[in-house]
Amino acid sequence: MTKDTPAMIARHHRTPIMHRVVEHGGLLYLGGMVAEDKSLPMNGQTAQALVRIGALLEQHGSDRSKVLSATIFVTDLQQKDAMNEAWTEFFDPEELPTRATVGVAELGPGTLVEIVVTAAR
Repeated sequence: MTKDTPAMIARHHRTPIMHRVVEHGGLLYLGGMVAEDKSLPMNGQTAQALVRIGALLEQHGSDRSKVLSATIFVTDLQQKDAMNEAWTEFFDPEELPTRATVGVAELGPGTLVEIVVTAAR
């Protein structure tokens, strides 16, 4: 690739409204991931979303240690401690990414948390 050639963009796992993973310049951008089981409490939904993130990262040549940044959307900021329980179980304390947690009114029926990450490949 020369200076004049733009970096390739690869899109993976198309849904009706987006791609779950977009790859560009050695980075993986993962669209918002939620738990499949909406009956779980906050820590359970967070853990399930993180497992799904981990699987996508591994599928595309990365892993949780290479997550650079995360944005977490939660419907109840009073449950942030429960979300943090699952978060700190998933990540090595020496490899925590940057993070922002945002309170939102609604994420869809039964969804308590949605996580967006950017990771190095």
